[in-house]
Amino acid sequence: MTTTHANPSVEAKTSPVGEVARGLIRRSGPLLRPLAGRRFFTIWAVIRYRGRRSGKEYALPIAIAATPDGFVIPMPFGGAQWVLNVIAAGECQIRWNGRDWKATDPEVIDREEGAKAFGSIPRLALRALPIHRFLRLHRSEYI
Repeated sequence: MTTTHANPSVEAKTSPVGEVARGLIRRSGPLLRPLAGRRFFTIWAVIRYRGRRSGKEYALPIAIAATPDGFVIPMPFGGAQWVLNVIAAGECQIRWNGRDWKATDPEVIDREEGAKAFGSIPRLALRALPIHRFLRLHRSEYI
C-alpha cells in the first residue's frame, strides 16, 4: 500500500518488514530517550518539532548522522507525521552530542545519497533495512 502526501517525494509504504520495524522502533523509544542527544552517543539524537495542525511540541529519539553542515536522518516510514511536520515548518531543533541545534531547509534525499553520511558499520545496517529515503537538514546555529 502506498500513500502519497502533499509532498510527492514523501511516501509511506506498508510491508511486513516495515510493520515489524515500526513495532521495534515504538518499543525502543522509551529505552533510547534517556541516551539520545547525549555527548558521545552520536548515533542517536532527539528531534523537537511542532505539529502542523495541533501546534503541540513533540520530541522524538531518532537515528542520525552529522555532516559538516547539517544532519541526515533515515526515514523508515516516509510518510511519518514527524517528517511531514518538519517539512511543513521548514525547521526543527536537534539535540545531538550534548548540544541543541536549529536545523533548517529539510530535504528528502534518496538512499544512495543519504547512506553516504553514515560510517561503514551503520551503512551495513542500513542496507539490511527497508529504508529508501532520508531527511537532510542544514545546521543553521547552535542554540
